[in-house]
Amino acid sequence: MSRIGVGLMAASLLVYLAVSVWLAIMFFAVGTGVSIGMGIALLVLAPFGAWALGREMQFGFAADRLGRTLDAEGGMPEAETELTPSGRLRAEDAAPMIARYEAEADAAPDDWRARYRLGVVQDASGHRKDARASIRSAIRLARR
Repeated sequence: MSRIGVGLMAASLLVYLAVSVWLAIMFFAVGTGVSIGMGIALLVLAPFGAWALGREMQFGFAADRLGRTLDAEGGMPEAETELTPSGRLRAEDAAPMIARYEAEADAAPDDWRARYRLGVVQDASGHRKDARASIRSAIRLARR
């Protein structure tokens, strides 16, 4: 299902880029200072949006690949306690789990699996920024 969403986002991006270029050309054709400025803004912002979406898609595909590999090896962390209805770890259970997985990741700094597991636990705890950093680190380590 998520691959369908990624495909729809990529198709939407292509349509957005085409419309942005078309609108920029139309703004340039008007020839006023304001319209030329708008055309330039469209030509600058559209590729920036494409770059940002491309980076996110790269991250998503790489994280998914590592997650599937780790799951196939039986290395994904298991929830040791009951989860909240939203699927997150309870706050009182999250801190000790994060500390444990963080210690494992620090003990094996070159092991992408330990860093990825830490990211999964951080994400389940609601620490999205830390989770993304850990998973990015796991992706870098796996490429070595």
